Amino acid sequence: MFDQLLHPREARLAAELYALAVAAARRPALYRDLGVPDTLDGRFDMVAVQVFLLLDRLKDEASARRLSRLIAESFFSDMDRSLREMGVGDTGVPRRVKLMAQAYFGRIAAYGSAFPAGDAAVQAALLRNVYRGVAPAGDRLALLAAQLRHEARCLADMPLATIRAGTLPQADLVAATAEERP
Repeated sequence: MFDQLLHPREARLAAELYALAVAAARRPALYRDLGVPDTLDGRFDMVAVQVFLLLDRLKDEASARRLSRLIAESFFSDMDRSLREMGVGDTGVPRRVKLMAQAYFGRIAAYGSAFPAGDAAVQAALLRNVYRGVAPAGDRLALLAAQLRHEARCLADMPLATIRAGTLPQADLVAATAEERP
């Protein structure tokens, strides 16, 4: 919280990068073509995985530690704001944010071990978290895993200076479109 006051420029950058991660998580094709549930939980999971990808890219950059912390703070501020907009009372918000934080950190841990382990591990983590244990039709699980691994590679290839300029890769969806589906 104090970092936002002491480093307003970096706090603004963190908010911009978080907004880009949210925009990536809201791409309609993820829900329409890849079967991500278009629910509060499904949207939360897609934002969590996009934030994970960004923070995972920044984790080995010593100069980006504060930026990473500010991005995570942007996530939690957004969750707090969203709950209030949905009508959750002031007394219920902290408890729900705490539950969301636990879910978020659980996902960060799951993806942090799954991505280096390969496609099968990523698919297992996505099946458990995004799809809540219910496999989507066809090859959608494999396509979502491939998409997110593609996005991770695009982020890995992007120089830190470009990210610090407020830009994230615009990774096209590598999955089939709805028109190509049976």
